[in-house]
Formats: sequence, structure tokens, C-alpha cells
Amino acid sequence: MTIDLLVVDDQPGIRLLLTDILTNEGYHVTTASDGKEALEILSEKKFSLVILDYNLPMVNGIKVLEEIGKMADPIPTIVMSGLVEKIENNLGTFPYVKKVLAKPFNIQEIPIIVKRIL
Repeated sequence: MTIDLLVVDDQPGIRLLLTDILTNEGYHVTTASDGKEALEILSEKKFSLVILDYNLPMVNGIKVLEEIGKMADPIPTIVMSGLVEKIENNLGTFPYVKKVLAKPFNIQEIPIIVKRIL
């Protein structure tokens, strides 16, 4: 069974890195470079997990989280940010946010965190 993950980040290097790590773990990874693209993809396909950058162009991470929350079955989400201390208070209203990752993150932790959430 294929497990589909959505990685949303405006930095191509981070999208590529996460795609490599997670593909090597056997996951199928789809990427989006901004919140608008993420919402379009989410409207077309079901995912087991979303890894979402908080600070995105066009449609920000909070807006994407709000849309995920409107789904019949909200998708577990990992939020990434360079400003974890600032954003953690904003994320309390989103019970499907399972983890907040500070950037830069330890890439070795990613497969462990993903496996634990799934």
C-alpha cells in the first residue's frame, strides 16, 4: 500500500531534501511550492500526512491549516518554521498538527517523526 505525503515549502532545496529522504523510506511524495498550489493539490488527492512550511508565499501556512481543518477527516500535519517559539501559540487551535519542526531540522529525525505520526 502506498502512503502519500504532501511536502509544502517555498525553498526548492528543502522540498528536494525531504522528497529524497521520504522516498528512500518508501513513501510517495508530492510537493507544492506555495500554499495556493498546496490547496489545489489537496482538493484533488488524499494524503496520509502533510509537511507544511509555516511561512509561505501567496497563501500562508495558517490558511492551509484552516482549509485542512475544514476537511471531513483533517490530515495529520507537521509544521516547519524558523520561528517555532513565535508560532507555537498560533497552532494550539489545530489538533491535527502533530509536530512543529524548527528549521534547520535534523534530517535523520524526519523518517522517525513521520513513522511515529502515521
